[in-house]
Amino acid sequence: MTQKTVSDAIQYRRAVRTFDPCKPIDTTIVRTCIEQATLAPSSSNMQLWAFYHIVNQEVKAKIVSYCFDQSAAKTANEMVVVVVRKDLWRKRIQSNLNYLKKVYGDKPLSEQSGREKFAKAYYSKLMPFTYFDFLGIFGWIKYLLFFIIGLFRPVYREVRHKDMRVVAHKSAGLAAQTFMLGMAAYGYDTCPMEGSDTLRIKRLLKLPYGAEINMVIGCGIRKPEGVYGERFRIPFDEVYKKW
Repeated sequence: MTQKTVSDAIQYRRAVRTFDPCKPIDTTIVRTCIEQATLAPSSSNMQLWAFYHIVNQEVKAKIVSYCFDQSAAKTANEMVVVVVRKDLWRKRIQSNLNYLKKVYGDKPLSEQSGREKFAKAYYSKLMPFTYFDFLGIFGWIKYLLFFIIGLFRPVYREVRHKDMRVVAHKSAGLAAQTFMLGMAAYGYDTCPMEGSDTLRIKRLLKLPYGAEINMVIGCGIRKPEGVYGERFRIPFDEVYKKW
């Protein structure tokens, strides 16, 4: 299968509302595109995401119902549920520390380079400080602390629980877009859906309380009527600002 260039994939990708059930897609290619999606950038390389590849027809039928029977879900051959796993921040921190230990080795502090010391301190001290919260109280304490510091110099301010949720969802969104462009490169189509009963989907997939649904993506091959006309975009001059 000939893959499209990045530019061609961007132009080809559309939010397809109706897929052709007579044109199946290769499950292994969908898995490959999910694997490529894990190469998307994520804040501090925390990778607080998970991807549920839905191929079981009984599970798919339930998710279709939870997506309110919209056509993009009902006609999809397969689905991908993008899940935010902010609750795994401690585990992801440890994974990064284990990787740093593998790269640099287990050397005494006196033999470590400045870069190595910074990287290890970043994950062992700064990241736990940033992600830890207790009933939102510690988040507000951090917010006030950084607000005061910010009166005197530039400082990172997104330290409350709700701020870190946004950070995690942004990273998951980048991965979702990478997945959809990968699918487009293979000539496959997708439709990101936010309209769903996320609580029921969480229960169906047996997700823990701290997990959150970012989006459900329908996958297949488009029918002509599945693309609602030419793209409409706000004039570029209205959204492009050069300073």
